[in-house]
Amino acid sequence: MATSLKNLSDYNIEDVPSAETMKFGIVVSEWNTEITEALFNGAFNTLIKHGVNKENIIKKYVPGSFELTAGAKYIAEMTDVDAVICLGCVIQGDTPHFDYVCSGVTQGITQLNLQFPIPFIFGVLTTSNEQQALDRAGGKHGNKGDEGAITAIKMVHMKQSLKA
Repeated sequence: MATSLKNLSDYNIEDVPSAETMKFGIVVSEWNTEITEALFNGAFNTLIKHGVNKENIIKKYVPGSFELTAGAKYIAEMTDVDAVICLGCVIQGDTPHFDYVCSGVTQGITQLNLQFPIPFIFGVLTTSNEQQALDRAGGKHGNKGDEGAITAIKMVHMKQSLKA
C-alpha cells in the first residue's frame, strides 16, 4: 500500500509480541542525519515500548546508506543480536547515483537475510525529495523507524516460535 494511504506508525499494539528477551542492532546512516536520527528515535522508542531493555539495543553509525549492508554484517558477526534494523535515507538527485545506491542497499540487505540466521530489516527511505522523507520520519505519514522496529520484533518472534 502506498505510504500516502497509510501512516507508518499506525498498528495494533495487541498484534506485537513482547520483546523483553530480544536484542537488536540498529545501524544508522550519517547521510541525511536529521532524517536518519528521527528514524532511529522512532525505532528505539518503539522497541522500548515493547519491552526491550536499553542495554539490548546496539546503535552504530555508517557514513551513508550504501554502507548499511557492511555495518549490518559487522553487527551480526560481532554481537549476539536477534535482528538488525538498517536505517537510511536516499533522496533523488539529478544523477543516476540515486538508482545505484538504492539498488545496492536493497540487494545487499536481501543478501544478508539469505546468508545469516537473523533478520535484517530494510528501513531505508527512498524518496523524490526531502519533504517526502520528513513526512516518513515522524511527519504526516508516521515514522518508518517505528515500522522497522515492529517488523524486527515480529520476525524475531516468528523465528523463535519455529524453534519452540
